[in-house]
Amino acid sequence: MLLLIPLLPFAGFVVNALIGRRLSKPAAAWVACGAMLGAVAAGGTAVWQLLALPPGSRVIDEVAFTWIEAGDLVVPLAFRLDPLGALMVAVVAGVGFLIHVYSVAYMHEERPSEYARYFSYLNLFASFMLILVLAANVPVMFVGWEGVGLCSYLLIGFWYHRPAAAAAGKKAFIVNRIGDFGFLLGMLLLFATFGTFDFRELAARIGPLDPELTFGTLSLAALLLFVGATGKSAQIPLYVWLPDAMEGPTPVSALIHAATMVTAGVYMIGRTAVLFSHAPEVLQIVAGVGLGTRRFLEHLDERTELSVELGNAREVQVHQGAAGDLSGFERVRQLSHAGAEPLDGPADRRRFPQGIGGLGHGGEARPFFICVEQAGRGLGPAPGLGAEPR
Repeated sequence: MLLLIPLLPFAGFVVNALIGRRLSKPAAAWVACGAMLGAVAAGGTAVWQLLALPPGSRVIDEVAFTWIEAGDLVVPLAFRLDPLGALMVAVVAGVGFLIHVYSVAYMHEERPSEYARYFSYLNLFASFMLILVLAANVPVMFVGWEGVGLCSYLLIGFWYHRPAAAAAGKKAFIVNRIGDFGFLLGMLLLFATFGTFDFRELAARIGPLDPELTFGTLSLAALLLFVGATGKSAQIPLYVWLPDAMEGPTPVSALIHAATMVTAGVYMIGRTAVLFSHAPEVLQIVAGVGLGTRRFLEHLDERTELSVELGNAREVQVHQGAAGDLSGFERVRQLSHAGAEPLDGPADRRRFPQGIGGLGHGGEARPFFICVEQAGRGLGPAPGLGAEPR
């Protein structure tokens, strides 16, 4: 069941990538949106099964096959659903589906071949992001991590005939590769130290250790992973790709900025919270980088106002992720950002000078998302999916 969640969007990508040129626009949209709806249904079923388990044992593991086997190194293509992963599956699949639906009308002016190409990229992005949040070990997460980086290049530079969009796509790709190198080194250091890539086994081996009062192996591993997070979550010094990423279609901004990709770094910190809790020196660096990013983004020009708002939200999430607190508060704010952005983004003003009212009833939905965000400020963990009592 867990494998089916990312597999359905990937199937949508394959169909539109291979035969999308021969399909009509409605057919291409039905393939893409149908694949995401299937992922929502599969994810909802898995979460329902998770909630049916006793609170102390809410974990579902699934191994597809042995991916890498070399001597003592055995890496299975394994997926795991727990309360933290369930929250992210709900966000990625649910919000991703809504953004797919919104894109049906938003991209209607594109040629049929470009229309299918857009939806194939969107499906591929969702598939890789679902792999990232369901990964049971670090290498599988790294596959999703690299995949969303590739898709960010494809989607931000979708209108590649515009020099600004092509440059923005390349900038996002290159900057994220810098962060990914840090992630890769941190992953290898963890394996060299503890002999495993599995997140649960890493937590079991790191947990009994004393926190490092000085900078040691755990701190170095946490710092290298955080370098990867600064790239994906657009923190100083690897923030430079985020403002220019608005060159892509506005639904892409909602998917990448608000709903999924820039939250990947925060999710990774939350998934490895045991490691970060044993590296207090690195936690101070995390706090300093987050605060510095927020102060810097506040001084960017009005053209990047929306990216500033989302960057500030990521800074809050980085702090919470480092503390192991990924509760319903930020999840709901994150969802509301994703819902509000395509309704009133800068690209919409460029493409529809008459304002959002020209898109029909979309503008009437914005007060709903604002109310959701305000309500989210007072929410605790989602019932059954929040942090377990200590």
